[in-house]
Amino acid sequence: MHNPSLPAAGPLPPLAQLQGERCSNSQIKLLLKSYGLRTSLIRLKVIDALLSAQACGRTIGGRSVHTHLQALDIPLSFLSVREVLKRLSTEGVIEMRADKTYGLSGQALERLRPCQVA
Repeated sequence: MHNPSLPAAGPLPPLAQLQGERCSNSQIKLLLKSYGLRTSLIRLKVIDALLSAQACGRTIGGRSVHTHLQALDIPLSFLSVREVLKRLSTEGVIEMRADKTYGLSGQALERLRPCQVA
């Protein structure tokens, strides 16, 4: 569902361009560990994509996350991305909203607060 008050869809800029204090991979790794999850490249990149979207004032769905990862030259199938989103959602790291978009859960954002984008 498109919300005209949000910026137009398109590729997400890297999170480093969006904020002065960037969430590093080590901070995202600690977040995953706090949920009892192993670190993987796809989990790091999915969370980075969600943080980038949030920094742009956007929400993104599974297809947009997949497109973002492809733009980063990370060759993963849509099915793999969807499974990671499902697992992160099941564990409470991210939430699926009513419009089928994803965002980090409130608890995950609290844990990333030092580098969180408003």
